[in-house]
Amino acid sequence: METENPYKRKKQPEVVRRALLDQAARITLEQGLSKVTFQAVADAVGVTKGGVMHHFTTKNALILEVFHDAMAKFEAEVNQAMARDPVRYGSFTRAYIDATISLGEKGQEEFDNQATLYVLMLGDSELRQLWAAWSNEQLEKHKATDNTETLCMVRLVADGIWLSDFSGINISDKKSLRARLIKMTQPEDD
Repeated sequence: METENPYKRKKQPEVVRRALLDQAARITLEQGLSKVTFQAVADAVGVTKGGVMHHFTTKNALILEVFHDAMAKFEAEVNQAMARDPVRYGSFTRAYIDATISLGEKGQEEFDNQATLYVLMLGDSELRQLWAAWSNEQLEKHKATDNTETLCMVRLVADGIWLSDFSGINISDKKSLRARLIKMTQPEDD
């Protein structure tokens, strides 16, 4: 039986690139941003350090791409939830709640994606600026439907619930809290 020579197999740069991003995100979550090195990512994927450098010229470029990847997934989740929502008023805030608060309906991958986004953002001022720019853009885009003090408070509480979850702080009835927040996003009857 002939063994496969790794140098003769077809190169799959997009598969390798995806694996590099996924492993850099995993290392960020499990060990912290400071542990994301070319060598650690290379070892996790099973490529050489040069293989990582072929895709990302600097550690900053790798981290920035991990952040953009997580942002794109988060934004897609928000946009999908908004598209399913028949009520315009508060739709961005409800979608934000759905993307932020995990009730166990989300898979571990979705939770890890958001956790990666937050860990990166909290650990790097440039990434915080990118998060703020995205958030401010969304608030401007949805100001006709989501620009009230109550909806702002609801989004901030959702962030706090997420941070508590991530930190391992027990929340006695997260499902009830989430339902209450969603109720607060409904249009008030005149």
